[in-house]
Amino acid sequence: MKKFEVKDLINIGIYTALHFLCIFLVAMLGFIPQAFIFAGIIEGFLGAIPVMIFLTKVKKFGMITIMGVLLGLITLLMGRPWPCVVIGLAAGLITDLIWMKADFSKIKFGPVCCGTMMLWSAGMGLPLFFGYRDSYLANLEEGYGKEYVEVIRSLTPDWMFIGMIVIAVVGGFLGGLFAKRILRKHFAKANLVE
Repeated sequence: MKKFEVKDLINIGIYTALHFLCIFLVAMLGFIPQAFIFAGIIEGFLGAIPVMIFLTKVKKFGMITIMGVLLGLITLLMGRPWPCVVIGLAAGLITDLIWMKADFSKIKFGPVCCGTMMLWSAGMGLPLFFGYRDSYLANLEEGYGKEYVEVIRSLTPDWMFIGMIVIAVVGGFLGGLFAKRILRKHFAKANLVE
């Protein structure tokens, strides 16, 4: 196994921050409760662009896994429950395995990697489901009011957790296709093949 160099760690940090920034900016749509559920498709779409560029830098197994763990830790620091770190680890590891299978160079796998990387965002929605729901909605009610919380409650039955993950993964995949198309010259320069 190849050791990480300083530039690898810098790239992990830069692209993790850019990816999270894209997601965070779109997450502001959550202020509109009806847009909350479908924000994941836009998050995935925009978040795929830095992930696709990051893939051009990834030549060692583990770099994407570290990105996933960092995204999980950021999510945890934002007040989400601890399983978000495990979800981030899983998303990064799955994406790392796919990119390794692509020999770290077959960009046709890029959109799939962008989709699987968005699995980490399940940690962002986790408080709305399972054992976290009541306390999370009570906190939301203090800041946003009862009407907002009732709309969120009606839009998020338990099965919607899977729906939100699917929406984010599809957004990531579509964003990966878009990024692949607009960054074609960049990929050729980085010697990535179709």
